[in-house]
Amino acid sequence: MNDPILTVEEAAKILSLHPFTILKLIKAKKLRASKIGRVYRIRESAIEDFLNKHIA
Repeated sequence: MNDPILTVEEAAKILSLHPFTILKLIKAKKLRASKIGRVYRIRESAIEDFLNKHIA
């Protein structure tokens, strides 16, 4: 299973949102992400889960 890992900026581009909105979703625990050092990384499957739960 090859699950790409994205930056906040890449996730924002995929979801057509501002990067600050992505950070708010992460902090509200609506979008799963891992903090590595001072930056967040988001798995593509976490974006799919977010869309299935909140958009459908």
